[in-house]
Amino acid sequence: MIKYQAKITPEDIGYFVEFPDLDGCVAFGETRAEALEMAQDALNYFLLKNIDKNQLLPVAKSRKVKLYRWVYPAFNISIALFIRDKRMQAGLSQSQLAKLIGFNVQQLQNLELPTRSNPTVRTLEKIAQALNSHLEIKI
Repeated sequence: MIKYQAKITPEDIGYFVEFPDLDGCVAFGETRAEALEMAQDALNYFLLKNIDKNQLLPVAKSRKVKLYRWVYPAFNISIALFIRDKRMQAGLSQSQLAKLIGFNVQQLQNLELPTRSNPTVRTLEKIAQALNSHLEIKI
Protein backbone atom coordinates (compact mmCIF):
# COMPACT_ATOMS: atom_id res chain seq x y z
CA MET A 1 0.00 0.00 0.00
CA ILE A 2 0.95 3.59 -0.35
CA LYS A 3 2.48 5.21 2.70
CA TYR A 4 4.82 8.08 3.45
CA GLN A 5 6.84 9.01 6.48
CA ALA A 6 5.93 12.19 8.28
CA LYS A 7 8.37 14.09 10.46
CA ILE A 8 6.62 15.23 13.63
CA THR A 9 8.31 18.12 15.38
CA PRO A 10 7.12 19.43 18.75
CA GLU A 11 6.59 23.20 18.73
CA ASP A 12 5.69 25.62 21.53
CA ILE A 13 1.96 25.43 20.77
CA GLY A 14 1.61 22.00 19.18
CA TYR A 15 3.16 19.68 16.62
CA PHE A 16 4.36 20.52 13.12
CA VAL A 17 4.23 17.70 10.55
CA GLU A 18 6.03 17.57 7.23
CA PHE A 19 6.48 14.89 4.60
CA PRO A 20 10.08 15.05 3.34
CA ASP A 21 9.24 13.01 0.23
CA LEU A 22 6.32 15.29 -0.73
CA ASP A 23 7.46 18.87 -1.15
CA GLY A 24 4.97 21.25 0.46
CA CYS A 25 2.86 18.62 2.21
CA VAL A 26 2.59 19.86 5.81
CA ALA A 27 0.16 19.83 8.72
CA PHE A 28 -0.16 21.08 12.28
CA GLY A 29 -2.05 19.95 15.35
CA GLU A 30 -2.30 21.07 18.96
CA THR A 31 -1.73 17.49 20.16
CA ARG A 32 0.34 14.70 18.64
CA ALA A 33 -2.85 12.74 17.86
CA GLU A 34 -4.46 15.74 16.19
CA ALA A 35 -1.28 16.39 14.22
CA LEU A 36 -1.31 12.83 12.88
CA GLU A 37 -4.98 13.14 11.94
CA MET A 38 -4.25 16.41 10.14
CA ALA A 39 -1.23 14.73 8.49
CA GLN A 40 -3.47 12.10 6.92
CA ASP A 41 -5.80 14.82 5.63
CA ALA A 42 -2.82 16.73 4.21
CA LEU A 43 -1.49 13.55 2.58
CA ASN A 44 -4.90 12.78 1.04
CA TYR A 45 -5.21 16.29 -0.35
CA PHE A 46 -1.63 16.34 -1.63
CA LEU A 47 -2.00 13.03 -3.48
CA LEU A 48 -5.32 14.07 -5.02
CA LYS A 49 -4.25 17.54 -6.12
CA ASN A 50 -0.52 17.41 -6.79
CA ILE A 51 0.16 14.07 -8.46
CA ASP A 52 -0.35 14.31 -12.21
CA LYS A 53 -2.28 11.40 -13.72
CA ASN A 54 0.69 10.60 -15.98
CA GLN A 55 3.25 10.76 -13.19
CA LEU A 56 4.56 7.96 -11.00
CA LEU A 57 4.13 8.45 -7.27
CA PRO A 58 7.16 9.83 -5.42
CA VAL A 59 9.21 7.08 -3.81
CA ALA A 60 8.75 6.90 -0.04
CA LYS A 61 12.05 6.65 1.80
CA SER A 62 12.33 4.91 5.14
CA ARG A 63 14.03 6.84 7.92
CA LYS A 64 15.09 5.24 11.20
CA VAL A 65 14.64 8.31 13.37
CA LYS A 66 12.25 8.62 16.31
CA LEU A 67 10.63 11.78 14.91
CA TYR A 68 9.21 9.93 11.86
CA ARG A 69 5.94 8.05 11.61
CA TRP A 70 4.34 6.23 8.66
CA VAL A 71 1.09 7.81 7.48
CA TYR A 72 -1.32 6.06 5.11
CA PRO A 73 -3.75 7.90 2.86
CA ALA A 74 -7.45 7.03 2.85
CA PHE A 75 -8.08 3.57 1.39
CA ASN A 76 -9.95 4.78 -1.71
CA ILE A 77 -7.11 7.15 -2.59
CA SER A 78 -4.43 4.59 -1.85
CA ILE A 79 -5.95 1.75 -3.87
CA ALA A 80 -6.71 3.89 -6.93
CA LEU A 81 -3.24 5.43 -7.04
CA PHE A 82 -1.62 2.07 -6.30
CA ILE A 83 -3.38 0.46 -9.29
CA ARG A 84 -2.39 3.35 -11.55
CA ASP A 85 1.20 3.38 -10.31
CA LYS A 86 1.66 -0.38 -10.78
CA ARG A 87 0.15 -0.21 -14.28
CA MET A 88 2.52 2.59 -15.25
CA GLN A 89 5.52 0.77 -13.77
CA ALA A 90 4.60 -2.23 -15.94
CA GLY A 91 4.59 0.07 -18.98
CA LEU A 92 0.95 -0.59 -19.81
CA SER A 93 -1.67 1.85 -21.02
CA GLN A 94 -5.14 1.82 -19.50
CA SER A 95 -6.53 0.11 -22.59
CA GLN A 96 -3.83 -2.59 -22.47
CA LEU A 97 -4.48 -3.42 -18.81
CA ALA A 98 -8.25 -3.25 -19.33
CA LYS A 99 -7.97 -5.83 -22.11
CA LEU A 100 -5.79 -8.11 -19.94
CA ILE A 101 -8.36 -8.15 -17.13
CA GLY A 102 -11.47 -8.27 -19.33
CA PHE A 103 -12.69 -4.75 -18.56
CA ASN A 104 -13.47 -1.84 -20.84
CA VAL A 105 -11.30 1.27 -20.61
CA GLN A 106 -13.95 3.27 -18.73
CA GLN A 107 -14.14 0.60 -16.01
CA LEU A 108 -10.36 0.71 -15.57
CA GLN A 109 -10.38 4.52 -15.54
CA ASN A 110 -12.91 4.40 -12.70
CA LEU A 111 -10.64 2.03 -10.75
CA GLU A 112 -7.85 4.60 -11.04
CA LEU A 113 -10.04 7.50 -9.85
CA PRO A 114 -9.95 7.88 -6.05
CA THR A 115 -13.49 9.27 -6.05
CA ARG A 116 -14.86 6.21 -7.92
CA SER A 117 -12.49 3.34 -7.15
CA ASN A 118 -14.15 0.50 -5.26
CA PRO A 119 -12.65 -2.71 -6.63
CA THR A 120 -13.67 -6.14 -5.46
CA VAL A 121 -11.06 -8.58 -4.23
CA ARG A 122 -11.58 -10.55 -7.45
CA THR A 123 -10.83 -7.44 -9.53
CA LEU A 124 -7.68 -6.78 -7.50
CA GLU A 125 -6.66 -10.39 -8.05
CA LYS A 126 -7.13 -10.03 -11.83
CA ILE A 127 -5.02 -6.86 -11.83
CA ALA A 128 -2.29 -8.54 -9.78
CA GLN A 129 -2.19 -11.51 -12.18
CA ALA A 130 -2.10 -9.23 -15.24
CA LEU A 131 0.83 -7.33 -13.72
CA ASN A 132 2.66 -10.55 -12.76
CA SER A 133 2.33 -9.64 -9.12
CA HIS A 134 0.57 -11.13 -6.14
CA LEU A 135 -2.32 -9.93 -4.04
CA GLU A 136 -1.78 -9.66 -0.31
CA ILE A 137 -4.59 -8.47 1.91
CA LYS A 138 -4.05 -7.61 5.57
CA ILE A 139 -6.83 -6.76 7.95
